Amino acid sequence: MATKAKLTIRENEDRVEEVELRTTQRKRPEVGRFLLQVDRQTKSSYKTAEAAAAVGTAIKNGHPKVQVAIYDTVDNVSTVVQPS
Repeated sequence: MATKAKLTIRENEDRVEEVELRTTQRKRPEVGRFLLQVDRQTKSSYKTAEAAAAVGTAIKNGHPKVQVAIYDTVDNVSTVVQPS
């Protein structure tokens, strides 16, 4: 389930209202540079290639039949993760 962010709206000094924001298909979540893809579906994003490779290797070792890849959004390069 997606996490909910809260937004505080102040119209007057005496009236403060908190509104919960939901992540929907229209609003994309924050994306790191490296995307972890399992069977061509993006599962999560990471700021470093090493962090994405560590998680990808753990997934590949636990489930050897799935295809795990790390996609670099800046260089537009996809690297397939091999089991260790």
